[in-house]
Amino acid sequence: MIEPPVNLSRYVDTLSLLGDESRLRLCALLHDRELCVADLVRVTGISQSRVSTHLGRLRKAGVVRDRRTGPHAFYTLAAEELPSSARTLLAEAAQAPDPTLDGDRARLSALESERRNGLAEYAPDELERFYSPGRSWQSLAVGIAALLRLGDVLDVGSGDGAAASAIAPYCRSVCCVDANPRMVEQTRERLAAFSHVSVQEADVHDLPFAAESFDTVLLFHTLNYAARPSRALSECSRVLRPGGRLVVLCLDRHRRQDVTAKYGERHPGFAPRSLRRLLGAAELDVVTADVACRESKKPHLQVVLAIAEKPETGAPSKIAGRT
Repeated sequence: MIEPPVNLSRYVDTLSLLGDESRLRLCALLHDRELCVADLVRVTGISQSRVSTHLGRLRKAGVVRDRRTGPHAFYTLAAEELPSSARTLLAEAAQAPDPTLDGDRARLSALESERRNGLAEYAPDELERFYSPGRSWQSLAVGIAALLRLGDVLDVGSGDGAAASAIAPYCRSVCCVDANPRMVEQTRERLAAFSHVSVQEADVHDLPFAAESFDTVLLFHTLNYAARPSRALSECSRVLRPGGRLVVLCLDRHRRQDVTAKYGERHPGFAPRSLRRLLGAAELDVVTADVACRESKKPHLQVVLAIAEKPETGAPSKIAGRT
Protein backbone atom coordinates (compact mmCIF):
# COMPACT_ATOMS: atom_id res chain seq x y z
CA MET A 1 0.00 0.00 0.00
CA ILE A 2 1.37 3.40 -0.99
CA GLU A 3 1.70 5.81 1.93
CA PRO A 4 -0.06 9.16 1.37
CA PRO A 5 2.22 12.21 1.71
CA VAL A 6 2.42 13.49 5.28
CA ASN A 7 3.44 17.07 6.00
CA LEU A 8 5.69 18.16 8.86
CA SER A 9 2.86 19.61 10.96
CA ARG A 10 1.10 16.24 11.07
CA TYR A 11 4.26 14.57 12.39
CA VAL A 12 4.54 17.23 15.08
CA ASP A 13 0.86 16.90 16.03
CA THR A 14 1.07 13.09 16.17
CA LEU A 15 4.23 13.10 18.28
CA SER A 16 2.71 15.67 20.63
CA LEU A 17 -0.45 13.60 20.97
CA LEU A 18 1.41 10.36 21.68
CA GLY A 19 3.89 12.08 24.00
CA ASP A 20 1.42 11.70 26.88
CA GLU A 21 1.88 8.53 28.95
CA SER A 22 -1.84 7.97 29.54
CA ARG A 23 -2.70 8.28 25.85
CA LEU A 24 0.13 5.95 24.91
CA ARG A 25 -1.18 3.37 27.41
CA LEU A 26 -4.67 3.61 25.92
CA CYS A 27 -3.34 3.20 22.38
CA ALA A 28 -1.29 0.16 23.42
CA LEU A 29 -4.39 -1.50 24.86
CA LEU A 30 -6.48 -0.68 21.77
CA HIS A 31 -3.85 -1.90 19.32
CA ASP A 32 -5.50 -5.22 18.42
CA ARG A 33 -8.88 -5.08 20.11
CA GLU A 34 -12.01 -3.08 20.86
CA LEU A 35 -12.57 -1.91 24.42
CA CYS A 36 -15.19 0.31 26.03
CA VAL A 37 -14.48 3.19 28.39
CA ALA A 38 -15.39 1.11 31.47
CA ASP A 39 -12.83 -1.55 30.48
CA LEU A 40 -10.10 1.04 29.99
CA VAL A 41 -10.88 2.67 33.33
CA ARG A 42 -10.68 -0.67 35.14
CA VAL A 43 -7.49 -1.78 33.41
CA THR A 44 -5.53 1.47 33.67
CA GLY A 45 -6.91 2.92 36.89
CA ILE A 46 -7.28 6.28 35.15
CA SER A 47 -10.49 8.13 36.04
CA GLN A 48 -13.42 7.85 33.63
CA SER A 49 -13.42 11.58 32.89
CA ARG A 50 -9.72 11.53 31.97
CA VAL A 51 -10.10 8.39 29.85
CA SER A 52 -13.00 9.98 27.98
CA THR A 53 -11.05 13.20 27.47
CA HIS A 54 -7.99 11.36 26.14
CA LEU A 55 -10.14 9.22 23.82
CA GLY A 56 -11.86 12.34 22.53
CA ARG A 57 -8.53 13.88 21.56
CA LEU A 58 -7.31 10.65 20.00
CA ARG A 59 -10.52 10.25 18.03
CA LYS A 60 -10.46 13.84 16.79
CA ALA A 61 -6.90 13.31 15.56
CA GLY A 62 -7.90 10.08 13.79
CA VAL A 63 -5.70 7.88 16.00
CA VAL A 64 -8.65 5.86 17.31
CA ARG A 65 -12.14 5.26 15.98
CA ASP A 66 -15.29 4.60 17.94
CA ARG A 67 -18.44 2.58 17.37
CA ARG A 68 -21.55 3.17 19.43
CA THR A 69 -24.04 0.56 20.60
CA GLY A 70 -26.82 2.24 22.55
CA PRO A 71 -25.21 4.22 25.37
CA HIS A 72 -21.90 2.38 25.04
CA ALA A 73 -18.92 3.38 22.89
CA PHE A 74 -16.24 0.92 21.79
CA TYR A 75 -12.83 2.15 20.71
CA THR A 76 -10.02 0.67 18.68
CA LEU A 77 -6.80 1.94 17.15
CA ALA A 78 -7.13 3.34 13.61
CA ALA A 79 -3.62 2.21 12.76
CA GLU A 80 -4.12 2.22 8.99
CA GLU A 81 -4.82 5.98 9.10
CA LEU A 82 -1.53 6.83 10.82
CA PRO A 83 1.93 7.55 9.36
CA SER A 84 4.06 4.41 9.24
CA SER A 85 6.39 5.80 11.92
CA ALA A 86 3.46 6.19 14.35
CA ARG A 87 2.21 2.69 13.52
CA THR A 88 5.65 1.30 14.32
CA LEU A 89 5.81 3.20 17.60
CA LEU A 90 2.41 1.97 18.75
CA ALA A 91 3.10 -1.61 17.65
CA GLU A 92 6.25 -1.59 19.77
CA ALA A 93 4.40 -0.06 22.71
CA ALA A 94 1.78 -2.79 22.55
CA GLN A 95 4.50 -5.40 23.15
CA ALA A 96 7.09 -3.42 25.12
CA PRO A 97 8.36 -5.02 28.38
CA ASP A 98 7.55 -1.96 30.47
CA PRO A 99 6.26 -2.35 34.07
CA THR A 100 3.30 0.00 33.52
CA LEU A 101 2.31 -1.61 30.23
CA ASP A 102 2.88 -5.09 31.66
CA GLY A 103 0.49 -4.21 34.48
CA ASP A 104 -2.14 -3.01 32.01
CA ARG A 105 -1.85 -6.22 30.01
CA ALA A 106 -2.09 -8.38 33.13
CA ARG A 107 -5.22 -6.58 34.35
CA LEU A 108 -6.81 -6.85 30.89
CA SER A 109 -6.02 -10.57 30.82
CA ALA A 110 -7.60 -10.97 34.27
CA LEU A 111 -10.73 -9.11 33.14
CA GLU A 112 -11.10 -11.31 30.07
CA SER A 113 -10.57 -14.41 32.21
CA GLU A 114 -13.33 -13.30 34.59
CA ARG A 115 -15.70 -12.83 31.69
CA ARG A 116 -14.91 -16.23 30.25
CA ASN A 117 -15.73 -17.75 33.63
CA GLY A 118 -18.89 -15.70 34.13
CA LEU A 119 -17.45 -13.69 37.03
CA ALA A 120 -17.66 -10.28 35.37
CA GLU A 121 -20.40 -8.54 33.46
CA TYR A 122 -20.25 -8.49 29.70
CA ALA A 123 -20.19 -5.23 27.85
CA PRO A 124 -22.75 -5.25 25.02
CA ASP A 125 -21.53 -6.63 21.70
CA GLU A 126 -18.91 -8.97 23.22
CA LEU A 127 -20.92 -12.09 22.46
CA GLU A 128 -18.37 -13.52 20.06
CA ARG A 129 -15.38 -12.88 22.33
CA PHE A 130 -16.29 -14.98 25.37
CA TYR A 131 -17.75 -18.47 25.20
CA SER A 132 -20.91 -19.45 27.06
CA PRO A 133 -22.72 -22.72 26.16
CA GLY A 134 -25.42 -22.09 23.57
CA ARG A 135 -24.96 -18.33 23.63
CA SER A 136 -24.10 -17.33 20.07
CA TRP A 137 -25.12 -14.84 17.43
CA GLN A 138 -26.80 -17.67 15.51
CA SER A 139 -29.01 -18.67 18.43
CA LEU A 140 -29.81 -15.01 19.09
CA ALA A 141 -30.82 -14.48 15.45
CA VAL A 142 -33.05 -17.58 15.50
CA GLY A 143 -34.77 -16.37 18.65
CA ILE A 144 -35.36 -12.87 17.31
CA ALA A 145 -36.64 -14.22 13.97
CA ALA A 146 -39.40 -16.04 15.88
CA LEU A 147 -40.84 -12.63 16.84
CA LEU A 148 -41.44 -11.72 13.19
CA ARG A 149 -44.75 -11.74 11.36
CA LEU A 150 -43.87 -10.97 7.76
CA GLY A 151 -45.97 -10.90 4.62
CA ASP A 152 -44.68 -11.43 1.10
CA VAL A 153 -40.90 -11.07 1.14
CA LEU A 154 -38.39 -10.61 -1.68
CA ASP A 155 -34.75 -11.44 -0.90
CA VAL A 156 -32.64 -9.72 -3.57
CA GLY A 157 -29.15 -11.17 -3.94
CA SER A 158 -30.10 -14.06 -1.67
CA GLY A 159 -26.78 -15.88 -2.09
CA ASP A 160 -27.00 -19.36 -0.57
CA GLY A 161 -30.33 -18.62 1.12
CA ALA A 162 -29.01 -18.26 4.67
CA ALA A 163 -31.11 -15.17 5.50
CA ALA A 164 -34.21 -16.55 3.82
CA SER A 165 -33.95 -19.83 5.72
CA ALA A 166 -34.04 -17.94 9.03
CA ILE A 167 -37.18 -15.94 8.25
CA ALA A 168 -39.08 -18.35 5.97
CA PRO A 169 -41.22 -19.88 8.77
CA TYR A 170 -42.57 -16.41 9.59
CA CYS A 171 -43.47 -15.18 6.08
CA ARG A 172 -46.59 -15.60 3.98
CA SER A 173 -44.28 -16.13 1.01
CA VAL A 174 -40.60 -15.71 0.19
CA CYS A 175 -39.07 -15.16 -3.23
CA CYS A 176 -35.28 -15.43 -3.49
CA VAL A 177 -33.42 -14.02 -6.48
CA ASP A 178 -29.73 -14.03 -7.33
CA ALA A 179 -27.72 -13.42 -10.49
CA ASN A 180 -25.42 -16.38 -9.80
CA PRO A 181 -26.87 -19.68 -11.11
CA ARG A 182 -24.80 -21.71 -8.63
CA MET A 183 -26.18 -19.70 -5.70
CA VAL A 184 -29.70 -20.17 -7.05
CA GLU A 185 -29.28 -23.96 -7.04
CA GLN A 186 -27.84 -23.94 -3.53
CA THR A 187 -30.77 -21.86 -2.28
CA ARG A 188 -33.27 -24.21 -3.92
CA GLU A 189 -31.70 -27.15 -2.13
CA ARG A 190 -31.53 -25.34 1.18
CA LEU A 191 -35.15 -24.19 1.12
CA ALA A 192 -36.71 -27.20 -0.60
CA ALA A 193 -38.77 -28.02 2.50
CA PHE A 194 -40.69 -24.72 2.32
CA SER A 195 -43.60 -24.89 -0.14
CA HIS A 196 -44.17 -21.11 0.06
CA VAL A 197 -40.60 -20.28 -1.04
CA SER A 198 -39.64 -19.72 -4.68
CA VAL A 199 -36.15 -19.24 -6.08
CA GLN A 200 -35.10 -17.86 -9.44
CA GLU A 201 -32.23 -16.28 -11.30
CA ALA A 202 -32.70 -12.53 -11.77
CA ASP A 203 -30.85 -9.22 -12.09
CA VAL A 204 -31.28 -6.63 -9.35
CA HIS A 205 -31.32 -3.91 -12.03
CA ASP A 206 -34.34 -5.46 -13.78
CA LEU A 207 -36.46 -7.44 -11.33
CA PRO A 208 -39.02 -9.68 -13.12
CA PHE A 209 -41.96 -8.71 -10.92
CA ALA A 210 -44.94 -6.42 -11.24
CA ALA A 211 -44.99 -3.17 -9.32
CA GLU A 212 -46.17 -3.35 -5.70
CA SER A 213 -45.73 -7.13 -5.38
CA PHE A 214 -44.03 -7.40 -1.96
CA ASP A 215 -44.48 -6.19 1.60
CA THR A 216 -40.78 -6.44 2.43
CA VAL A 217 -37.61 -6.37 0.32
CA LEU A 218 -34.26 -7.50 1.71
CA LEU A 219 -31.06 -6.22 0.11
CA PHE A 220 -28.37 -7.87 2.20
CA HIS A 221 -24.79 -7.26 1.03
CA THR A 222 -25.86 -6.83 -2.58
CA LEU A 223 -25.57 -3.09 -3.17
CA ASN A 224 -21.74 -3.11 -3.11
CA TYR A 225 -21.79 -5.53 -6.04
CA ALA A 226 -24.46 -3.81 -8.14
CA ALA A 227 -23.18 -2.05 -11.27
CA ARG A 228 -25.81 0.69 -10.80
CA PRO A 229 -26.75 1.07 -7.13
CA SER A 230 -29.33 3.79 -7.78
CA ARG A 231 -31.08 1.59 -10.35
CA ALA A 232 -31.02 -1.37 -7.95
CA LEU A 233 -32.70 0.67 -5.21
CA SER A 234 -35.27 2.08 -7.66
CA GLU A 235 -36.20 -1.47 -8.67
CA CYS A 236 -36.57 -2.49 -5.03
CA SER A 237 -38.79 0.54 -4.46
CA ARG A 238 -40.89 -0.25 -7.54
CA VAL A 239 -41.81 -3.77 -6.40
CA LEU A 240 -42.64 -2.65 -2.83
CA ARG A 241 -46.25 -2.14 -1.87
CA PRO A 242 -47.21 1.22 -0.33
CA GLY A 243 -46.29 1.06 3.33
CA GLY A 244 -43.78 -1.71 2.56
CA ARG A 245 -40.26 -1.77 3.92
CA LEU A 246 -36.81 -2.12 2.35
CA VAL A 247 -33.98 -3.34 4.61
CA VAL A 248 -30.42 -2.83 3.37
CA LEU A 249 -27.15 -4.19 4.74
CA CYS A 250 -23.95 -3.03 3.06
CA LEU A 251 -20.36 -2.22 3.88
CA ASP A 252 -19.61 1.25 5.16
CA ARG A 253 -17.33 3.39 2.98
CA HIS A 254 -13.80 1.97 3.28
CA ARG A 255 -10.33 2.02 1.76
CA ARG A 256 -9.65 -1.71 1.78
CA GLN A 257 -10.38 -2.61 -1.82
CA ASP A 258 -7.28 -4.79 -1.60
CA VAL A 259 -9.39 -7.08 0.62
CA THR A 260 -12.84 -6.73 -0.94
CA ALA A 261 -12.07 -6.54 -4.68
CA LYS A 262 -11.35 -10.27 -4.90
CA TYR A 263 -14.95 -10.93 -3.86
CA GLY A 264 -16.24 -8.95 -6.83
CA GLU A 265 -17.06 -5.73 -4.98
CA ARG A 266 -17.75 -2.88 -7.42
CA HIS A 267 -18.06 -0.06 -4.87
CA PRO A 268 -15.96 0.54 -1.73
CA GLY A 269 -18.99 0.70 0.54
CA PHE A 270 -21.60 3.39 1.17
CA ALA A 271 -21.45 5.85 4.03
CA PRO A 272 -24.78 6.26 5.86
CA ARG A 273 -25.26 9.77 4.48
CA SER A 274 -24.71 8.57 0.90
CA LEU A 275 -27.09 5.67 1.40
CA ARG A 276 -29.75 8.04 2.72
CA ARG A 277 -29.46 10.12 -0.44
CA LEU A 278 -29.76 7.06 -2.68
CA LEU A 279 -32.83 5.82 -0.83
CA GLY A 280 -34.44 9.26 -0.99
CA ALA A 281 -33.80 9.39 -4.72
CA ALA A 282 -35.66 6.05 -4.98
CA GLU A 283 -38.69 7.82 -3.42
CA LEU A 284 -38.41 6.01 -0.10
CA ASP A 285 -38.67 7.46 3.41
CA VAL A 286 -35.57 6.60 5.43
CA VAL A 287 -36.31 5.32 8.93
CA THR A 288 -32.66 4.80 9.82
CA ALA A 289 -29.26 4.49 8.16
CA ASP A 290 -26.27 4.05 10.41
CA VAL A 291 -23.30 1.81 11.19
CA ALA A 292 -24.72 -1.29 12.88
CA CYS A 293 -21.61 -3.35 13.59
CA ARG A 294 -17.89 -3.59 13.08
CA GLU A 295 -15.99 -6.76 12.28
CA SER A 296 -13.76 -7.91 15.12
CA LYS A 297 -11.08 -9.20 12.74
CA LYS A 298 -8.81 -7.00 10.66
CA PRO A 299 -9.35 -4.94 8.59
CA HIS A 300 -12.34 -4.20 10.87
CA LEU A 301 -14.83 -3.41 8.10
CA GLN A 302 -18.07 -1.79 9.25
CA VAL A 303 -21.60 -2.70 8.18
CA VAL A 304 -24.35 -0.15 7.61
CA LEU A 305 -28.00 -0.99 8.29
CA ALA A 306 -30.64 1.08 6.51
CA ILE A 307 -34.42 0.79 6.77
CA ALA A 308 -36.66 2.68 4.38
CA GLU A 309 -40.41 2.65 3.77
CA LYS A 310 -42.50 3.30 0.69
CA PRO A 311 -45.05 6.08 1.32
CA GLU A 312 -48.70 5.08 1.46
CA THR A 313 -50.67 5.88 -1.67
CA GLY A 314 -51.56 9.55 -1.67
CA ALA A 315 -49.32 10.34 1.28
CA PRO A 316 -46.50 12.83 0.71
CA SER A 317 -42.98 11.47 1.07
CA LYS A 318 -41.03 12.63 4.09
CA ILE A 319 -37.97 12.96 1.85
CA ALA A 320 -35.88 11.79 4.81
CA GLY A 321 -33.21 10.46 2.55
CA ARG A 322 -32.57 13.81 0.84
CA THR A 323 -31.31 15.79 3.79
